[in-house]
Amino acid sequence: MISVARNEASAEFFDGTARGELLVRRCPRCSPVIAPNVPQCPACGCTELTWEPASGRATLVTWTVVPLPGGGHVVAGIVELAEGPWLHARILGVAPEDLAESIALEVGFERHDDGEAVPVFHA
Repeated sequence: MISVARNEASAEFFDGTARGELLVRRCPRCSPVIAPNVPQCPACGCTELTWEPASGRATLVTWTVVPLPGGGHVVAGIVELAEGPWLHARILGVAPEDLAESIALEVGFERHDDGEAVPVFHA
């Protein structure tokens, strides 16, 4: 697995994942919930976004099954959080033949020795 490292823009997000908390952003001007990696509100352009915890519930939007050399696979997907934003993430614990649009998922966190805890989703 590729490890992920924080930078100034992602520090608060990864502080949250280290606590086992998925954070999203909210616009203080017009209030929409925004994905954690978006630097400004798409509705009004505000760049002073706040952080807040997401519920951790999501549904699967789309996915791809990537075969691994030597056997096995990784499922990469796009999930829609209950709050609205879409995220790219690994999907765990679902056999490829059981993947379907709109299946319910919950967030979990995976940490690699040399990187940050990252969100993953499982059924």
